[in-house]
Amino acid sequence: MRRTTFLGLSLALTLAPASALWAQSKGTVGIAMPTKSSQRWIADGDNMVKAFKALGYQVDLQYADDEIPNQLAQIENMVTKGVKALVIASIDGSTLSGVLQKAAEKGVKIVAYDRLIRGTKNVDYYATFDNFQVGVLQGQSIVDRLGLKQGKGPFNLEVFAGSPDDNNSGFFYDGAMSVLKPYLDSGKLVIRSKQLGAMKVGILRWDGATAQARMDNLMSAYYGKDKLHAVLSPADILSIGIISSLKGVGYGTAGQPMPVITGQDADLPSVKAILRNDQASTVFKDTRQLAKVTADLVDAALSGRAPTVNDTKTYNNGVKVVPSYLLKPVAVDNTNWKSVLVDSGYYKESQLR
Repeated sequence: MRRTTFLGLSLALTLAPASALWAQSKGTVGIAMPTKSSQRWIADGDNMVKAFKALGYQVDLQYADDEIPNQLAQIENMVTKGVKALVIASIDGSTLSGVLQKAAEKGVKIVAYDRLIRGTKNVDYYATFDNFQVGVLQGQSIVDRLGLKQGKGPFNLEVFAGSPDDNNSGFFYDGAMSVLKPYLDSGKLVIRSKQLGAMKVGILRWDGATAQARMDNLMSAYYGKDKLHAVLSPADILSIGIISSLKGVGYGTAGQPMPVITGQDADLPSVKAILRNDQASTVFKDTRQLAKVTADLVDAALSGRAPTVNDTKTYNNGVKVVPSYLLKPVAVDNTNWKSVLVDSGYYKESQLR
């Protein structure tokens, strides 16, 4: 009798913690990330897990290896398992209409994360950075480093854009062109390849190897005897490939320094490249802040409160204007990397040496 009672009590104590955890949970949030090939997406995922768990949610975090069918299957599985909300950084923002319709029919709240989901009414909110401003900062880096405002030039420039299926690519490109176009029009900047337009110079899936190959082709076709002075690169993952190409033809030496090369995301290899003077600048987007904003949006929506947004005009996905929260990007170069990246706790200084 005593033994039975003891076993029952032990069983109750064993089950109690799990039952308490489930009772305290607000439900599960599905997080669909595109790839682990870029450091920033790993950081995004980790930061969101922390942010949602701090608010009492369980998290199902999945990466799709930049394969659209993988991401569709992952999201469908999350919906089947009964997630309360979906946070999606889409690989191709125009391919999710069907699965999001199924999610909406089950009452799932849907937040587009950093990349706008297009062609569907079933997107409740969009959390991102001011993507046009990202491009402005990149263009300004080129203007400042070359001394264009002081009348210097002409200089040779080549332009890269992001993946054509990523809605952000157009914003980055347009922001940069808003700064660079006057100098192109005046002849102070010259694109020897004459290759312009976000679609024409875009790099599918943000693939660094493809960017490196394109830079190889540009150098062999247009820069036999002429120097390249600047490269508009919209992201660090492309900048690394561009730098590799240029080093292959002799840039990055005392006699032939690197062109002014821009970037985005403050990926660790690119911050190190900035410290070596291989890359001029990057644009830092603090994914810790974006994760918190996203978690707060979801929590408010699921709790019946009005989520806080600060833009209701900019992001039309072809079906609706998606209420958005935009965060401010920050330009980083060799003058402010420590104050922005180290003093904020994003990196330890030892990681950058």
